[in-house]
Amino acid sequence: MSAPHPRRAAVTGIGVVAPNGTNTEAFWKATMEGVAVLDRITRDGCEHLPLRVAGQIRDFDPPAAIEERYLVQTDRFTHFAMAAADLALDDAGLGRSDTDAAPFSVGVVTAAGSGGGEFGQRELQQLWGKGSRFVGPYQSIAWFYAASTGQISIRRGLKGPCGVVASDEAGGLDALAHAARAVRRGTDVMVAGATEAPLAPYSMVCQLGYEELSTVDEPDRAYRPFTTAACGFVPAEGGAMLVVEAEGSARERGVPVRATLAGHAATFTGASRWRESREGLAQAIRGALDEAGCAPEEIDVVFADALGVPEADRAEALAIADALGPHGTRVPVTAPKTAVGRAYGAAPVLDAATAVLAMEHGLIPPTPNVFDICHDLDLVTVRARAAEVRTALVLSRGLMGSNAALVLRRGAAGAS
Repeated sequence: MSAPHPRRAAVTGIGVVAPNGTNTEAFWKATMEGVAVLDRITRDGCEHLPLRVAGQIRDFDPPAAIEERYLVQTDRFTHFAMAAADLALDDAGLGRSDTDAAPFSVGVVTAAGSGGGEFGQRELQQLWGKGSRFVGPYQSIAWFYAASTGQISIRRGLKGPCGVVASDEAGGLDALAHAARAVRRGTDVMVAGATEAPLAPYSMVCQLGYEELSTVDEPDRAYRPFTTAACGFVPAEGGAMLVVEAEGSARERGVPVRATLAGHAATFTGASRWRESREGLAQAIRGALDEAGCAPEEIDVVFADALGVPEADRAEALAIADALGPHGTRVPVTAPKTAVGRAYGAAPVLDAATAVLAMEHGLIPPTPNVFDICHDLDLVTVRARAAEVRTALVLSRGLMGSNAALVLRRGAAGAS
């Protein structure tokens, strides 16, 4: 008797809330056109801080997207997550009646790096300014990394496997991998991704200890990875959620398989040890390729981590060459996050969403504000590049030392 055919994890829905677009269509248009939206931070209480430039979401209206009873008990990063989850589920053709009919077949997994700093700061100010009776009960949960997973599942009545990943920036890719594994083990649908809101004063002060953070005042010069002018990264808020489901289930529902999560691997090399990250990232790439059954020369584009720190950029360029061999210097590489900032754990999920869209449209988006490349990479700059993209590699590294790689393959929706 032959072994059963393994279930493949397919991407069927994408929801994006980002500085350059609060829906997937607007996000893709701006990303494809290389529209850079980095600007001076205007959030109240942040004007005096040395971190001046970030990717700030300016046109998101929480009350228009989230019911009041959920708004009062959640932080901004969870508002983004709930809105993005709604967009992704709608995109996948999964309405409330669909999930209500089979609630145990739909799960949620998210990642977060900074948690709910804005909510926490507000409640602590109430505590010290007015007293304990003025602190709300939701202080105990709204700041927590698992808040987005919990609130999405409660709000949508999703009772399948739920989890949260805390592996700093690389957690975004790890969350997608957890979703893919849940699908392979029998769960029909997973809502997976990451969102961040690190631009509240308390959160920003916590970030000032990162030596890798850029404090350059000029938006078009503050984040320029892989160049001689690299001076660190700028943070961003927002993120993306994907609907990941069994390929067979998607075909039964009659919805397009936009991509498959083909392979993933993760390693750990230590906080800010960027030289060592070369070996760790290369090993993660090899592991993801092995799981995907993918040869190096099959990779059509690499979405780089692009930290913007010279030593880290050099380590990443060398890791790509180490893992992909001669193909590593020829494959197109892009880092569209230079347009919006590096949204911590949400950054690689935005890259994964962009990779799916690049496969569908046959376009590799550019890396804005980057021109004088000082590494042996075929970095896509200035404008989008037309290309047949069948397989994409997404990379991520965390400031605390996590490394991850994800291989995505084009689905039927992107096939020519």
